[in-house]
Amino acid sequence: MTTVEDRKALVQEVLEAYPDKAKKSRSKHLNVTEEGDSDCGVKSNKKSVPGVMTTRGCAYAGAKGVVWGPVKDMIHISHGPVGCGYYSWSGRRNYYIGTTGVDTFGTMQFTSDFQERDIVFGGDKKLDKLIDELEVLFPLSKGTTIESECPVGLIGDDIEAVAKKKAKEYGKPVVPVRCEGFRGVSQSLGHHIANDTVRDWVLPKADEYRQLPEGYEPGPYDVNIIGDYNIGGDAWPSRLLLEAIGLRVICQFSGDGTFNEVVMTPLAKLNLIHCYRSMNYICRFMEEKYGIGWLEYNFFGPTQIAKSLRKIAEQFDETIQEKAEQVIASYQARMDALIEKYRPRLEGKEVMMMVGGLRPRHVIPAFEDLGMKVIGTGYEFGHGDDYKRTADYVSEGTVIYDDVSGFEFEELAKQLKPDLIAAGIKEKYVFQKMALPFRQMHSWDYSGPYHGYEGFEVFARDMDLAINNPTWGLINAPWQK
Repeated sequence: MTTVEDRKALVQEVLEAYPDKAKKSRSKHLNVTEEGDSDCGVKSNKKSVPGVMTTRGCAYAGAKGVVWGPVKDMIHISHGPVGCGYYSWSGRRNYYIGTTGVDTFGTMQFTSDFQERDIVFGGDKKLDKLIDELEVLFPLSKGTTIESECPVGLIGDDIEAVAKKKAKEYGKPVVPVRCEGFRGVSQSLGHHIANDTVRDWVLPKADEYRQLPEGYEPGPYDVNIIGDYNIGGDAWPSRLLLEAIGLRVICQFSGDGTFNEVVMTPLAKLNLIHCYRSMNYICRFMEEKYGIGWLEYNFFGPTQIAKSLRKIAEQFDETIQEKAEQVIASYQARMDALIEKYRPRLEGKEVMMMVGGLRPRHVIPAFEDLGMKVIGTGYEFGHGDDYKRTADYVSEGTVIYDDVSGFEFEELAKQLKPDLIAAGIKEKYVFQKMALPFRQMHSWDYSGPYHGYEGFEVFARDMDLAINNPTWGLINAPWQK
């Protein structure tokens, strides 16, 4: 099933299982790319069809689990029932350096643990008391964020008033993040809300909060890493590459980042954004407010690493450009040897992806560096501009699926028979039972990093281990019985 027409027929066959209304709705979110497509031809950022299983998260997940949660020296309160905080507890493997409970709190869970009486009488007083207790227990924290869960929005608690009161009382930032899960169509709105709290509650007081490191002087090569959450240590090799070409990273927002780094962001000359979907909002604001330009980069696989390093270097002088070429050249032999080792084992293998953030497009060149081909890809919560960016990465005949349902994904995989599924934890065990090799591409299946040259070595090894594992020959997929 390799032609565009064959794959379009497959999409129509999958849609036939739905009632007419659901079929009409979902047909707008499935497509097969053709030459000239500038946006992959799918609708996006729309409400999921009721009754159809979606892999999306909620606004709370986007704000707490993605943007604010990895800021390591702040306490992040899940304000509401215990379940949301528990579910988001250390789930993304945001690695950090520090002493837990002293100067880092990322692997701890803080919740106001709503009970029925809190729903009836409100939770503001409980939140006030909770912040008092946290200040006694963890006086070295650099501030607090309050991520509100669904009941908080429904009963009308005034978390903003509590935040203002406690910030004044303790002289520390307390940031209210109005990210109740029912807001918006997915976790994407939570990213936007969290970015807006940086804009409204942090940057206006940046001069007051900021503690410049000893001896710090602004320089022409100061940059921010924005939207790298250090999954499995991703931000570390990325930072080393940027520093190797002569740049100075003054902020990682937010993987292994601190609150002081957040308030230092306006001092940079350029914002380098990795996860465009989650952080483009604050980058656009800083461009308008402070005149700081921004640039999306991709550090997956040697082809894109070299391309991105050159694109970044172009924003600076010849000194940085020369160093970028030197760094690229210094890794060339190492990458050639790696590809020579793994490409014969992976050449021609086909992959179907479905992830969030940037991965459905950014990882494609890394697979291609190994001789593999992505035959299907899509986002959990992508917007139209994500798919426009994806059009530059995919080849004709690639199946595109936005907010794909469990049924659609399984049926497409049965017919397309990829050699590897690269998706999330919710899909992992379904496809493994179908005898399909799988890699968990949200948090690297307990592996990583995957960014940078060192990360590509881990990536290549993991893809080989997944696809060429002999155990898959011992499992009969349901359609083979």
